[in-house]
Amino acid sequence: MYPAPNCLWQLDATQYALTGGRTCVIFQLIDDHSRVAVASHVASGETTEGALAVVRKGIAARGVPRKLLSDNGAALNPTRRGVRGQLVDYVTALGVEAITGKPGKPTTQGKNERFHQTLFRWLDKQPLAATLDQLQTQVDEFDDIYNTQRGHQALPGRITPQQAWNATDPIEPPRPAPAPDLPQPLTNTSGTATRTVTANGVIGVASTHVKIGKAHARTTVHVTWNLDAITVTDAHGTHLGTFPRPPKGTRYIGNGKPRGFMATHTPSPMSRDTNRHPCPETQPSPMS
Repeated sequence: MYPAPNCLWQLDATQYALTGGRTCVIFQLIDDHSRVAVASHVASGETTEGALAVVRKGIAARGVPRKLLSDNGAALNPTRRGVRGQLVDYVTALGVEAITGKPGKPTTQGKNERFHQTLFRWLDKQPLAATLDQLQTQVDEFDDIYNTQRGHQALPGRITPQQAWNATDPIEPPRPAPAPDLPQPLTNTSGTATRTVTANGVIGVASTHVKIGKAHARTTVHVTWNLDAITVTDAHGTHLGTFPRPPKGTRYIGNGKPRGFMATHTPSPMSRDTNRHPCPETQPSPMS
């Protein structure tokens, strides 16, 4: 446990289902010292925009922390993948040190996982929300109860998180970076995004349709692109493939598999020799 409020915040996101089975994501931000629920934000998916929204809410309510701990997700902190994320750029400009747990070590975010479960138990006793706004209202109510009415077993004397926050002055905020580099909206030049693969195995990114493969249909993938390449990973961070960035105006990037008639047609023996050296564009890619 850190010695004062705002020494370290922990950020994580968890999935939740609305009526009709529609899924969404709840971002939860907690203070390590006091266990205060700093802020929560309900979003349609685990997106960079959602991560930025919850951190901005937290800063508006509680000030700027010294450190921000999250996992290695593309929307949170993809630094270990060699990519700069917008959230990392945003907090770094404020002087915050963005840190992550080691890959494959989910216990680093153990406080978040326990916090998720506490929220779920409370939500199970509430009417099932039909919209993001309804769920946000419920989550905000939970945060207030959690902070001010519920003694926390990990705190001395089982005091409430708000009492623990009030007992110690928050640490002084970090000194902002000399030249803040605030995040800009996603553009066609570079960025990160979360996409759902269509039934045909395609995603849209930077004005281009990219064929991922039907094996990944209806799954969530994370996309990072710059002037040189488009890189796709699955929700667990597994690398699915990297494509060279196509010339401007390109509307479709295939994954190397034949389509239409050739996808199901078995070549005759007479035609096999002519296919011994296929064109590069028909070679299987790592995405298949």
